Amino acid sequence: MTIQRTFSIIKPDATKRNLTGKINAKFEEQGLRIVAQKRLRMSRLQAQAFYAVHKERPFFGELVEYMVSEPVIVQVLEGENAVLKNREIMGATDPKKADKGTIRAEFGIDIGNNSVHGSDSEENAAIEIAYFFSGLELVG
Repeated sequence: MTIQRTFSIIKPDATKRNLTGKINAKFEEQGLRIVAQKRLRMSRLQAQAFYAVHKERPFFGELVEYMVSEPVIVQVLEGENAVLKNREIMGATDPKKADKGTIRAEFGIDIGNNSVHGSDSEENAAIEIAYFFSGLELVG
């Protein structure tokens, strides 16, 4: 059994529609624990730095604008194989292709407004967690 931590964002389209509780219930029902959480409004600089890996892609500007448009929930999830488990719970990036019962299938509007972000690896999870949280804020 490998207990891991992973990073999650409840995105602007979901916070605007008051889906935070419903989304977090899905994480918790599937065995992930929320060990840190903040509601914040990302600045343009924060969003640009966080998504810098996509800087050369044509959707970068649109992504940044979306992420600063409304508050988000940034959080750390913990559990057995948390990175993979979180990705399974979220579903495919495109809500139309996501499996029934996943967050994106239930709550996502489209590929851009897909309600949640999750780390894609344990290494990226550590980087993303450190971007928003100090070690003192992680209470498991």
